Amino acid sequence: MISSYRASFNEHFSEEKYLEFLEKLENGFTKIPFRVAETPIFLPASLKEKLIAAGAEIIALIQQPDFKELTEKSIPENWKVPAENAQPHFLTFDFGICKDEHGDLTPKLIEMQGFPSLYGFQALLGETYKAAYSLPEQLTPYFNELDEAGYIALLKEVVLGAHEAHEVALMDIDASNQKTAIDFLVTARYLGIKILSLSDIKKEGKSLYYEQNGEHIRLKRIYNRLIFDEIGDNTDLFKDSFDPRDELDIEWITHPNWFYRISKYTMPFLKSEFAPETFFLDQLSSIPSDLENYVLKPLFSFAGMGVIIDVKKEDIEAVADPENWILQRKVNYEPAVQAPDGGVKVEIRLMYLWPEGKEPVLCINLARLSRGKMIGVRYNKDFDWVGGTVGLMEK
Repeated sequence: MISSYRASFNEHFSEEKYLEFLEKLENGFTKIPFRVAETPIFLPASLKEKLIAAGAEIIALIQQPDFKELTEKSIPENWKVPAENAQPHFLTFDFGICKDEHGDLTPKLIEMQGFPSLYGFQALLGETYKAAYSLPEQLTPYFNELDEAGYIALLKEVVLGAHEAHEVALMDIDASNQKTAIDFLVTARYLGIKILSLSDIKKEGKSLYYEQNGEHIRLKRIYNRLIFDEIGDNTDLFKDSFDPRDELDIEWITHPNWFYRISKYTMPFLKSEFAPETFFLDQLSSIPSDLENYVLKPLFSFAGMGVIIDVKKEDIEAVADPENWILQRKVNYEPAVQAPDGGVKVEIRLMYLWPEGKEPVLCINLARLSRGKMIGVRYNKDFDWVGGTVGLMEK
């Protein structure tokens, strides 16, 4: 990390400044229910360039003509949604920050998603860190020479498409009570779109609509934040609204099938210095003798559920459906951020926007800090959350 910025930040940090930062961040929105880190990450140019290169390799795989064929089995039969489009609109790639054989910081891929992340909140977060801590103007959370205005304009292009804001809605199961509700509110402020829970949307024929002041407003496009894993077998939720698996006259941003196509399922197809060795469990020729260096992951799980970090031979032998699991070489996170009380491990999420008919654009990032064995494994005893943050880079 950029040592000069880190040293200055640590020297001038105070708990009072952090509380003022949180107050500024939440002002006009809602109390944030998740932990926000005291500090941003200061990304050096060398690591930034490696992250860009790593992301480009993954995009090259996704843009292969046979990518859909490769990932067809990734979509559970009971969750296939019709009318899938040619591309996702969002790409997020999570990298653990490690050290290579030369002792230099380098990214290693942990996971990926063809699904939106905190695209609204991260913009607000980056600007708030800079303002609250009086950080230098040359620092930015954006890639590709974007600034806040350019980023929001691109986000609007992707989410609204050719439609008016009132014809587009951000949708989740119970939107106002989601932990990420502040992202929904920030996004609505940036784009002018509605925030709707699943139950707010009704179906008439193949059309969807919501009510506003007694009027039926037809929806043309859904900015989808609903994850089918959260619904599980509780499909009764669809009875009073609509079933996303029906034939509908609606545009999905992004189409739900991409959540599965670009996921842990994609990892075994990547051969890169930035990606750990990964195998489909049913295609494993033999169990590695050094299992302590691997992690066992279910393909169809949400937020780290079912992940086995300290894998034993009997864990693998006990798997009844090996076609639904991967075995992945562990990534050794480097405590790269120097806090006053010691080093902290880092994970960087690269966040892309992909306008229809154009190339994907690396726009912004999300960072997470932890002192645990792994980052982001929320249902595991080895998870020790320090906070969510953002990486700032020199323009």
